[in-house]
Amino acid sequence: MSGEVAGPSWQPVPRARAHELVIAAIEGQILAGTLTVGDPLPPERDLAARLQVSRAGVREAIRVLEGQGVVRSHVGSGQGAGTFIAALPSTGLTRFLRLHVALGNFDLDEVVESRVALERTSAALTARHAGPEDLAPVTAALEAMDEPAIAPETFNLHDTAFHVAIAWAGGNRLVAEMTTAIRDSMRLPLQAAMRQTSDWAQVCAELRTEHHAIHTALADRDADRAAELTEAHIRRSYAVLFPR
Repeated sequence: MSGEVAGPSWQPVPRARAHELVIAAIEGQILAGTLTVGDPLPPERDLAARLQVSRAGVREAIRVLEGQGVVRSHVGSGQGAGTFIAALPSTGLTRFLRLHVALGNFDLDEVVESRVALERTSAALTARHAGPEDLAPVTAALEAMDEPAIAPETFNLHDTAFHVAIAWAGGNRLVAEMTTAIRDSMRLPLQAAMRQTSDWAQVCAELRTEHHAIHTALADRDADRAAELTEAHIRRSYAVLFPR
């Protein structure tokens, strides 16, 4: 009939590959709480039969999940052999977040705002709860940055260690892992920006001063001041190193 509007054209959707179905099934068990850290997965043959997929699909799924840090496998026989839910899946989280940021999936403003949110929290937590032993790695990184005529690459290494140490001293592992990932992903861009600055000695001196002020606030257990100084430092350093 003339003038009739055509309806949507539906096309068959591709079937998921076998290993994706296996991954989805394992993720579902983890999210439901029926698989927890240290629990074994069924043997490859059993898992393939239960999910009605090929053993090759199960093997591929296990390889992917191992790469993500979700499972760990031990070959051989006996009680310790098999595939288990990993105790430290945060390694996979850090790796993937680091790669996503490094590949440019987030612009610089998003990185800055994320760092501010994370590191304000870390600074406040550290000021409230960390003792001298917890602050030791922060102090060590601070002292390393005070080396005269320090090269930008070396400064950036200790600068990263300073911020990451504060994150870990705060006691929130998720915040610390995310902070570590973001800092690692920005290592090369920050090094390049430091090398290209017109007066590295002056910029370095200003960054040192800000780091020392943050350290003092942490040692004084002044959570509000530590958070404010941390935010100001992050925003200013990006403004100086990445001028618009």
